[in-house]
Amino acid sequence: MEPLYVAHATSSGAGREGHVATDDGLIDLDLAIQKELGGPGGKTNPEQLFAAGYAACFHSALQAVARAAKADLGASTVEASVGIGKEGEGFGLNAILEVSTPGAPREVAEALVAKAHELCPYSNATRGNIVVEIDLVQVAGE
Repeated sequence: MEPLYVAHATSSGAGREGHVATDDGLIDLDLAIQKELGGPGGKTNPEQLFAAGYAACFHSALQAVARAAKADLGASTVEASVGIGKEGEGFGLNAILEVSTPGAPREVAEALVAKAHELCPYSNATRGNIVVEIDLVQVAGE
C-alpha cells in the first residue's frame, strides 16, 4: 500500500502514564492508566484515542457509502466503545460500534453499515484481530 497520508505521534515518559503528541501539535496530551486498571484515571488513555478514531473513521465510511447509494442517513452518529482486558498472558481489545441512522430504514441501514465495514480502514485493520460488534441503535420508522 502506498500511503496517501501518514500521521506521526510520539509517546514519551511512562507509556500509559506518559505523554503523547503529534508532530503538528494538534494532539498534545498527558495520559493516565484508567482506574479500572489500577491507575489514577482522570486523564486520556489509549483506548479513548482508539475509540475516537474508530468512531470518526467508520462514520466517514458510512457517509461515503450512503452518498454513493444516494441514501439519506438523517443526523447519523457512530459511538465506539473500546474495551481492554486480560487475554492469555497479555491484554486484548474489543470494540462495539453503535450506529444511528434516523433517516434510513433498517434494511437500507444494514446494507450501508455492511459496506462501510468493508471500506473503513479501522475495520480492515481490526478484522480477524479483535471482536468488533456493530449495532444499529436507531433507524427510520422504529
